[in-house]
Amino acid sequence: MSNKPVSYQRFPLARRIEHIVMLLSFSTLGLTGLPQKFPTSSISIFIVNSFGNIENLRLVHHFAAIVLMLGTGWHILVAGYKIFVNKEPLSMLPGIKDATDGIQVILYNLGLRKKYPQMGRYTFEEKLEYWAFVWGAIVMGLTGFLMWNPIMSLKILPGEAIPAAKAAHGGEALLAVGAIIIWHMYSVHLKKFNKSMFTGKIEEEEMLHEHPIELADLKAGIAGPRVTDPKELRRRKLIYYPIASVLAIIMLGGVYGFVNLENTAVTTIPPVSSPIPAYLPQTPTPFPTLPALKDVSGELTWDNFMRPLVSQNCLECHGTRPYGDLSLLNYDDAMRGSNRGPIILPGNSAESLLVIVQSDGKHYASINSSDLEKVIQWIDEGAKEK
Repeated sequence: MSNKPVSYQRFPLARRIEHIVMLLSFSTLGLTGLPQKFPTSSISIFIVNSFGNIENLRLVHHFAAIVLMLGTGWHILVAGYKIFVNKEPLSMLPGIKDATDGIQVILYNLGLRKKYPQMGRYTFEEKLEYWAFVWGAIVMGLTGFLMWNPIMSLKILPGEAIPAAKAAHGGEALLAVGAIIIWHMYSVHLKKFNKSMFTGKIEEEEMLHEHPIELADLKAGIAGPRVTDPKELRRRKLIYYPIASVLAIIMLGGVYGFVNLENTAVTTIPPVSSPIPAYLPQTPTPFPTLPALKDVSGELTWDNFMRPLVSQNCLECHGTRPYGDLSLLNYDDAMRGSNRGPIILPGNSAESLLVIVQSDGKHYASINSSDLEKVIQWIDEGAKEK
């Protein structure tokens, strides 16, 4: 008598291959997408450099997105076959029992319930993960389309749609990667190493703990496809295959349009037949010269002459938010100078930084020559305030 544990087939080869393809495409999308969301991170820089440059990384990201879209289309066609041809029960649809199972699991983990709830082919956790993936695929697909085809999208949507799509795409990516690492990895690979998606089989003991209702149905002979008659199967296949072919063509056309609907400006602008020389002015652009202050009557003082002069010409850069720490809002600030030291030395205009900077003509805005002469006179006379 054999002691080999009894096992049951849970996933056929085609489903296992589909799972591996989706796993690889999702992992690649996460690996190449998150560095684009956090470009200044040292890990992101390392990943980008590993791909050679950002363009190579984006190319791989786009390729993985295409694979994910094709995998999603294939999954839809397979689900349609199982539902229409085989008439298999819609075991992945959530129901009230899943909500009660979730509550009971929480109570069981808290020690408030003695028995673990009995579940069927798919547990409430597996259904949550599945429909979260469906929702994520929809969000990522729509936002990815907007970012992949921004010009076409903005013919219909307002300009805010593109940055909104970028924010939603990155946020959903973080949520998806976090859910896989925290929830899926723990539940499937750490809490119990479930090998059924790789081997296709599950042992009876594990089914008794995780899927007791399905195990009971299998032993009673009521699980699996409800259509087993060869003639009925053939009739249903003859109906489904044409419909599936049309759906496949539509989905392939959608993927092709997703990728090729829009060209960038680099490819749409016609090439230039001959090089156009860059425009270079023969003389450098002169710095602007400030208008002369109206005639000032009376003695040259800060209040009488300098305040109107700086108010008219200098406060844009040296006002409330002084450039170079130089404020000319009042007499005390002007006499205090800047982070380079005093700019006004009373009685010594020749060594006053204000006069030196304005005399060489290289300041952003040069004081009119007639006003500069008065500034020199004002400094040489002691730079009086009043």
